[in-house]
Amino acid sequence: MILEIVTPEATLLHSEVDLVAVPGVNGEFQMLNNHAPIVSLLVEGNVRFKGSDVKIEEQFASKFTNNKGEYLLPIKSGTIEMKANKVIVLAD
Repeated sequence: MILEIVTPEATLLHSEVDLVAVPGVNGEFQMLNNHAPIVSLLVEGNVRFKGSDVKIEEQFASKFTNNKGEYLLPIKSGTIEMKANKVIVLAD
């Protein structure tokens, strides 16, 4: 699936991933390929994602933490939409 992470400043990521986990208002939840469509608010926490071929542009690499193939991006709040095997995170 495609993960796109957008902030007010820039699009931080547009890459193929295998798993995305986000801090929802009712707790963390994750999405895999072909997940049902969903829209949710996000709270402060980490957007976590994994993939075998994740591509992060060099200018944004410092915003992400990589721990053995699992990437983390801290956010303060945001929204997420999953539709047609594409996840869009609008993050602050």
